[in-house]
Amino acid sequence: MATPTSAPEARIVVVDDEPSLRDLLVASLRFAGFEVATAANGHDALEVVTQVEPDLVVLDVMLGDIDGFEVTRRLRERGIRVPVLFLTARDDVASTVAGLTVGGDDYVTKPFSLEELVARIRAVLRRTQDAPDDSAILRYADLEIDSDAREVRRAGRLIDLSPTEFELLRYLTANAGRVLSRAQILDHVWDYDWRGEPTIVESYISYLRRKVDAPDPGTPDAAAPVPLIHTRRGLGYVLKTP
Repeated sequence: MATPTSAPEARIVVVDDEPSLRDLLVASLRFAGFEVATAANGHDALEVVTQVEPDLVVLDVMLGDIDGFEVTRRLRERGIRVPVLFLTARDDVASTVAGLTVGGDDYVTKPFSLEELVARIRAVLRRTQDAPDDSAILRYADLEIDSDAREVRRAGRLIDLSPTEFELLRYLTANAGRVLSRAQILDHVWDYDWRGEPTIVESYISYLRRKVDAPDPGTPDAAAPVPLIHTRRGLGYVLKTP
């Protein structure tokens, strides 16, 4: 249990338009040792996140003014790369998984246990804050990953990735040429016993391909680079040259 003199584990912004749930989340996260600020709608969230500069945002997808996806999109447009964990209704999981492409890092479906939420928060924080245990610079073909600067380049072009996309690509690159199963990827990248949508790995692989294996959007006439991320049906995924 955190004491008043304990340094907070991390600074979190909770965004939810249901006062009772918001208050419950604040009390639970503070008890778990986090410093917590709140916002009751999407527009307020943009201002609070900008002012507080949190380590993570817990963001309800369905808000009264603009939804959580649009909030995340606007944060990314402002250059704010804070990790985002979506809260979503169970019957809206498909759109939430698709919505991760705007720059979210994970999601929890309602109803959820507070223990699960805290575990998910800590898992996201670990993969976005921990010092990498591999070489600071990973290179494969024309792909370069700088773990210290958290930057990815392909043929010299900077590629903008969310924290989770970065960790997935780094894991694939560190194991280039080796086929990695979905279970291995979940265990290493998501770092907890995943009980959510089973297609989360496939979704993130798809996002990575659109960014890493796609032509330079700034050069419309440029040819697509040689694909590096491959699916081995029934086995998993591998990063390799053809």
